[in-house]
Amino acid sequence: MAAAEDDNSKQNPSGSEAPRLSDLLDRGWKLFEEVDTTNEPSSSTAVQVKVKRAIMQLEEATRMVNQLVLFSHNEALEEISTADLKYLLLPALLGALTMKQVNPSKRLEYMQAARIYFMDFLQRCKDYDVCSFQLPRASENTADTPPEEQTNPAVLMPASQPDLIAMATQRQAKIERFMQRKETEAKLSEIRGLVESGLADEEVVREFYLLHVRRWITLAIEEIDSINQEMEILKRMELFKQSAPQPSPPKRPPMKPFILTKDAVQAKVFGAGYPSLSTMTVDEWYDQHQRQGCLPDQGIPRSADVDIEEDERAERERKEENDDEEALQKARDWDDWKDTHRRGYGNRKNMG
Repeated sequence: MAAAEDDNSKQNPSGSEAPRLSDLLDRGWKLFEEVDTTNEPSSSTAVQVKVKRAIMQLEEATRMVNQLVLFSHNEALEEISTADLKYLLLPALLGALTMKQVNPSKRLEYMQAARIYFMDFLQRCKDYDVCSFQLPRASENTADTPPEEQTNPAVLMPASQPDLIAMATQRQAKIERFMQRKETEAKLSEIRGLVESGLADEEVVREFYLLHVRRWITLAIEEIDSINQEMEILKRMELFKQSAPQPSPPKRPPMKPFILTKDAVQAKVFGAGYPSLSTMTVDEWYDQHQRQGCLPDQGIPRSADVDIEEDERAERERKEENDDEEALQKARDWDDWKDTHRRGYGNRKNMG
């Protein structure tokens, strides 16, 4: 295992140099710290891009660790080289990054995957006896629960009478883990600068990575507790959606029936369904009124009295042209009368 750093710089079949295992872990770890300490919302595009990139880096590092067989159930913690200790953190980092993915439709899937990562990390630390801690109870491992029990309301319902002694024990364990994590973080801050500068000896570097592993043990147990609660809520919500009655669509008002006319008989009975079309052209209308003798004359209807008056005027003009004495005398009298009487004289009703 000490040669892990030498074997992880092999070349790909294409000839390009494969990424080093240590580089993959360092890049993924750095991206996780950027995401974990950022002030941007976790749903922002920039944060989600970093999360996906970090997951890809750490998944590739995990595949390389499995190929190199860096860890075994038959060895003790002292047998792991100092350079390989940091790779114990791979499943813990993957679990934390998986929980930071944002997709409501896949939230339950993310929680189940994150729980598997954390449980794998805790089990490996338990096998190597990194520190004294208790694994989450098997009953809390909802990932191992059969599917028919996961959707059974009786299984999802909490106990009617909670065990007060168990609750007090859990509370005390949380307090102890919190104090232990604070103490571990204080020790990490003391030697971080020395390790990052490259001046620390192997003993200090080994202690630095072991402190990281112990810190993540307390974090993983706390994350599993929160995952269990969230998974229970998500499953209840899914069960409620399946059992809730689907709302009926709003009723529409009845449509008014309509009939499409197919022949002239239906058209006469039901109508065409739209305003009537014209039955004749303008020329046809003019010819019809001309035959009936009722065409308008400059907007004034032609009457029989007008026809008689025009006939009399034409007759007088004919007689005057023929030098008729009687017609000439009437014309002279009419001219004399107009000379002595103003126009409109007969319509003044004796008003002078």
